Amino acid sequence: MMPLTPAAAAAVQIRQHLLSISSSSSACCRLRLPARPRAAPPSMSAEARPAPSPVAVPPPAHPTYDLSAVITLALSEDAGDRGDVSCLATIPIDVNAEATFIAKEDGVIAGISLADMIFKQVDPSLKVEWFEDDGNFVHKGLQFGKVYGCAQSIIVAERVVLNFMQRMSGIATMTKAMADAARPACILETRKTAPGLRLVDKWAVSIPFYVLIGGGKNHRLGLFDMVMIKDNHISVAGGITNAMTSVDQFLEKEKLAVPVEVETRTLEEVRYLLKYSDKNKTSLTRIMLDNMVVPLPNGDIDVSMLKDAVQLINGRFETEASGNVTMDTVKKIGETGVTYISSGALTHSVKALDISLKIGTELALQVGRRTNRA
Repeated sequence: MMPLTPAAAAAVQIRQHLLSISSSSSACCRLRLPARPRAAPPSMSAEARPAPSPVAVPPPAHPTYDLSAVITLALSEDAGDRGDVSCLATIPIDVNAEATFIAKEDGVIAGISLADMIFKQVDPSLKVEWFEDDGNFVHKGLQFGKVYGCAQSIIVAERVVLNFMQRMSGIATMTKAMADAARPACILETRKTAPGLRLVDKWAVSIPFYVLIGGGKNHRLGLFDMVMIKDNHISVAGGITNAMTSVDQFLEKEKLAVPVEVETRTLEEVRYLLKYSDKNKTSLTRIMLDNMVVPLPNGDIDVSMLKDAVQLINGRFETEASGNVTMDTVKKIGETGVTYISSGALTHSVKALDISLKIGTELALQVGRRTNRA
């Protein structure tokens, strides 16, 4: 047998470590059901507990993305080749604990369903209860969930759970704010996601859309589910008409039925595309209007070119505004009549929402209040 690489050996050791925790903590084992009920806050009587929440928001469908492998990698990079030496040194394996999720700032919570998956992968015996659902708005200081069971397991899972939840909640919070400002246009994210976290980032964008009134929708997941002809394709193809002709021929030859979007940068390119569609049967579904939002020296924006492009297209195709999209500009862009507004900032420049998971809740809240974070 060939020797394992350091990375493979580390993965084996973390799996063995997690299995040892799981097998040693059977005393606190509870059955986890696929349909997760929303738990009542501790102060609520059993009679007053709410009805089970709707089915959790599913991640976007992707043909090759392995969410379980992403979780395993995150746990493995934390455990290295020894596991959690701090836990091993200070906490006996048979000690149980209760930890509480606390929001340290206002925002839209996301990642609850993913947190359930992580806790289950670390230790299936852990019992997790939530007082809020993915997509709910939480206020600073709110205790919105608890996890019970083996203390070592909770602490091993803690940082991985929080890393995912804080990032997803930051994305969901920004998505909701931008979507509200953009109406009647719909907000989309882009492929400018963290490497390896494409599905997680896009999942966070879609949660406000599913759960709240308004929110973001997912753009293409990757290179496989939409033809998007951008500036580099057009330059190599020798022009926008040549590029569109090639796309139509390719899709017909391969018998593929996927959405087709073409990026335009000038009104002239928009006219070329419309002229092509007048003369040819085409698979074109959406026209991107790129960088037609012009920043002004006074901090305002000029959207006259974008408006002209929308009027030229006149509803024949979906339209998507891209470039110079910020919280300050998105309202004015949305008022131009575009169908969609895409923003890379939703995922590449997001500020994580501050969340903690504390076993000593009272002291944690005291410290939080002292630092204005609870």
